[in-house]
Amino acid sequence: MKIAVYPGTFDPITHGHSDIIRRGFRMFEKMIVAIAPNPSKHPLFSAKERLEMVRLVTKDLPNLEVTTFEGLLVDFVRSSGAHAILRGLRAISDFEHEFQMALVNRKLAETVETVFLMPSEEYSYLSSTIIKDVASHGGSLKDFVHPEVARRLQERIRSFKG
Repeated sequence: MKIAVYPGTFDPITHGHSDIIRRGFRMFEKMIVAIAPNPSKHPLFSAKERLEMVRLVTKDLPNLEVTTFEGLLVDFVRSSGAHAILRGLRAISDFEHEFQMALVNRKLAETVETVFLMPSEEYSYLSSTIIKDVASHGGSLKDFVHPEVARRLQERIRSFKG
């Protein structure tokens, strides 16, 4: 079975992330969304909350596992029985960092390949950071995230503003 791991912080999951997950099934029989704790990014949501939101948004997808992981990504990929890491590339600015990570991962685990997917055009500008910025200024999130994710994000932002 061809299995890929799609790692990320998903703080929160956007339509762009969902697009990559759904299109990943064109190449892989099973996908694993692996949520990284990534405290250096100061996530707005806990790993458990992000896990819940990803599961909610992807509940209609068979052969999708959603989990958290810690440690080296390639170790998680191998222990999951996967052979590929799926990464989204929104713009040229993403490429340098992703390229470096892919080369390091290849050095650490020769049998693990990195596959890059460009998001659909309508999501190419989306990032969780931009979504959080829009939410913090009271903007509409309907074109960017699942309605329940929007509700949770707006509620979280309100709780910070007091």
